[in-house]
Amino acid sequence: MRFDLAACDSAERQARIDLAAAHRLAVYYGYHEGIDNHFTLLLPGHADRFLLAPFGLHWSEVRASDFLVVDFAGNVLAGEGPVEDTAFHIHAPLHAARPDVRCVMHTHMPYATALSMLEDPTLLMASQNAIGFNGLIALCDYAGFALDSSEGARMARALGDNMVLLLRNHGVVTTGSSVADAFNTLYFFERAAMTQILAQSSGQAVRSVPDAVLRRTVEQYTTSAKVEGLDRIELHFVALKRMLDRREPDYAS
Repeated sequence: MRFDLAACDSAERQARIDLAAAHRLAVYYGYHEGIDNHFTLLLPGHADRFLLAPFGLHWSEVRASDFLVVDFAGNVLAGEGPVEDTAFHIHAPLHAARPDVRCVMHTHMPYATALSMLEDPTLLMASQNAIGFNGLIALCDYAGFALDSSEGARMARALGDNMVLLLRNHGVVTTGSSVADAFNTLYFFERAAMTQILAQSSGQAVRSVPDAVLRRTVEQYTTSAKVEGLDRIELHFVALKRMLDRREPDYAS
């Protein structure tokens, strides 16, 4: 039985809609991988349970009413469907270790994953998008499937207080204070990785931004976060949801 959106409060309803939008957008941009990978969002008003799509749905069909509510012990508190082992064992420890992180997104998107496969997976400070991640990326070596929570705890330790966890030979985890925040990070990290991989594939040396310009641009990322008082990240996500409203409005149902 699908979750009754009309029966929940407005905060949970909006959280579900936003998380469903992120799944559909991941398909649109080619960030998904079959029925695998996972996005989670802490349930509004709670710090010990999260929304998770039941395993087996293709992300192109995920709707707001599909999400399970899963607590940190693995109990399904609402919704119907299976909880995939690696989703729980990665996301529960990450949320528990970082209560400031409301949303966690894990994908095997192509360019970020290609970057993770390099002997030196450093995101070079050679593009404006890359500069936005200066000092915010952590690395974690690959150790196989996350079939128990010790692997998620290891990832959480590697993440520390960073924004992005690049999983070597695996993929990426992005985090945020909201779905919009985590998806914005996912989007621009993939763009930064893509342009780096394309530049490196030319065989020419990659030209990094001079240190003085790098420091100034990092500061500008903070000072330009709003446009006429409106949050740039929120504006981006709202625009993406308008696109979905035109293309596949059932995501919000």
